[in-house]
Amino acid sequence: MESTVAQKLEALTKLQSIDSELDEIIKVRGALPEEVMDLEDEVAGYETRVGNHNSAIEELELSITNNKTAIKDSEKLIQKYEEQQMNVRNNREYDAITKEVELQQLEIQILEKRIKEAYAKIESRNEEILETKNALVERQKDLDNKRGELDNITAESEEEEKKLLKGREKAAAAIEERLLISYNKIRKNVKNGLAVVPVKRDACGGCFNVVPPQKQAEIRERKKLIVCEHCGRVLADVEDVEVEEKKPTRTRRTAKK
Repeated sequence: MESTVAQKLEALTKLQSIDSELDEIIKVRGALPEEVMDLEDEVAGYETRVGNHNSAIEELELSITNNKTAIKDSEKLIQKYEEQQMNVRNNREYDAITKEVELQQLEIQILEKRIKEAYAKIESRNEEILETKNALVERQKDLDNKRGELDNITAESEEEEKKLLKGREKAAAAIEERLLISYNKIRKNVKNGLAVVPVKRDACGGCFNVVPPQKQAEIRERKKLIVCEHCGRVLADVEDVEVEEKKPTRTRRTAKK
């Protein structure tokens, strides 16, 4: 059975009331959740940086090992060529072998240079790791402190928040999907999270723009959903302003002379 407009407004108002209470709980936490998230990202970034440096060092160490092996291979070739020079038959063979020896010696020089550069890079990486780890320790301390603050605040309202969330789930289930999507969209787009408001003193309770008398009459009838033409919030009710009766002023009698 489809809900009446009055029932829809009642359900929306109830959901808004629960959400407002949840907003107040979240407001108490202030910027702590965002600060914790930022610090978590920063710590994760430092950890990733350290990991990248360690991976780079492993690659450099592997290249050093490979280059040292290549030097030994070149030294063996040189020894082999020098032995062959002892048994050459002419100058052309001697010159060819000599050229091969020189090429291997040049290769050894290049490999030794690469090894030296790799060691320098490893030293630089280790220095960067040390700096990053020091920064990581400081940021981890900050994160632990912020987490502790947030956990303490969250613990104080944990039971109430759970109760409200359970109530919100029940209240949201009573609202048709299309209307709930619109409600959530409005809440997301307004600063104070108020998607359903009353008319107070002839003005929208959300943006405080004037609501014409005719529209106020339609809101009171509750025959259709009325939204503020300025901010798009649902206008659920019109609050009547109680006018205080003026007390009669007493006139002071002048005494007869």
